[in-house]
Amino acid sequence: MIRLNLSKYKKKMILVPMLIVFLTLAWTQVIAAEDQLNNEAFSLENFSMSIAEIAERVGPAVVNVDTVRMVTQQSPFGNDPIFERFFGDQFKEYSRTIPQKGTGSGFIINKEGYILTNEHVVHRADEIKVTMADGREFTGKVIGSDQTSDLAIVKIESDNNLPIVELGDSEGLRVGEIVIAIGNPYGLQQTVTMGVVSAKGRNIPAGIAGQVYRNFIQTDTAINPGNSGGPLLNTKGEVIGVNTAIIPYAQGIGFAIPINTAKRNIDDLINLGRVRRSWLGVYIQEVTPEIAEQFNLSEAKGVLVGQVIEDSPAEDSGILRGDIIIKVNEKEVNTPAELQEKIRSIEIGNTANIEILRDGKNLSFNVKIDEVPTENEGESAKEKVFSVQTGLMVDKVTKEIAQELGLPRVEGLVITEVIPGSSADDRGLKTGDVVLEANRIEMSSLQKWNDMISTLKPEDTLLLLVYRDYHTYYVPIKVEKVD
Repeated sequence: MIRLNLSKYKKKMILVPMLIVFLTLAWTQVIAAEDQLNNEAFSLENFSMSIAEIAERVGPAVVNVDTVRMVTQQSPFGNDPIFERFFGDQFKEYSRTIPQKGTGSGFIINKEGYILTNEHVVHRADEIKVTMADGREFTGKVIGSDQTSDLAIVKIESDNNLPIVELGDSEGLRVGEIVIAIGNPYGLQQTVTMGVVSAKGRNIPAGIAGQVYRNFIQTDTAINPGNSGGPLLNTKGEVIGVNTAIIPYAQGIGFAIPINTAKRNIDDLINLGRVRRSWLGVYIQEVTPEIAEQFNLSEAKGVLVGQVIEDSPAEDSGILRGDIIIKVNEKEVNTPAELQEKIRSIEIGNTANIEILRDGKNLSFNVKIDEVPTENEGESAKEKVFSVQTGLMVDKVTKEIAQELGLPRVEGLVITEVIPGSSADDRGLKTGDVVLEANRIEMSSLQKWNDMISTLKPEDTLLLLVYRDYHTYYVPIKVEKVD
């Protein structure tokens, strides 16, 4: 009887299928990796194509805006009194008017030829030339502008159907989203750049009498001089911002006005030539921890009313100076900017529910929002009892001082000196400011002031109600130790 040793054959029979399985899995992974690379390449190609399609679709509605402003250039000796004494006014003839040129961008928002751009692009322009992407040229006319929002509408006349952009929604814009800019930097027409939304809600100084542009979109999309007024687009090709500003010498930092801000103003610019703004009629300030302590608040929140303007919606509804606004239409507000934004979003003529905190009690007012009127501006000045603890010297307000400072009546104590480096100095108090209240008590005499100061200890907070330039606001200062 022959006995066969099959053990080594059994091992081979087991190893062969395992090898087949291993090779199959390996090949599957190779195919999957190749498919993934192909898909990624396909996705990248699709993404690139979509950007190109957006540029092709939106580009025709983006225009170049060239401006000319006639500026008078004076003779270098025209205002020199010594030169005039010897030569008279014979050199005044050397004064001349010269053209000052500027360039920017814009985009057509409807078939009637209305173009949205920046106010600073067309500011005081005597001539405006609008050039289309296809080379057509038109004479433009400013029919509405607003320096505060830096928006303007330029009108062109054309019988042909004009290409237009689609306005999107900037409210849902997220940091990190891809955005595209189309404009004419340095006069180079139809330049397309791409980046992301770097931040939202940026406030940047405008360089115009302390004006601040608020709630801007920050982007790293390349924006250069000449891009101003052009569109910032999302990946759907919708306009979500108006490119406006760059920070000189910075790299990758540009700003755009949210399109929702522009959409609120377009009708006013077209129909009225200006922007109407919703108005509550209060001067407001942040509630700091020091102010919260003086108002017996458990936490620093809400917005403090420093002044209620006469005949304003706030006064008509019963809101008072010293009230703390905590909600507008059931939504909390904790900074002056938040309150301003809430009020701006309410249509003129509509009623807003304003919830305030007064003497520890919650009160609610229904306020009919009005249009903001023209504001008045004022001056400052004058001078004399000294308190080292507060860093202030004050004197009684006379009838003459009240008239000079525009006070509605003779009241309060005028600041005549501020100690450099003191808490009062740090808080921005200056000579000519008028103290109306100290720790919620009216300051009608120097005796009252001295009585109040005598009760204070070092490191106490003194809450002052101060009048300046026709407005009142609260200022908390720290009482300092006498050396």
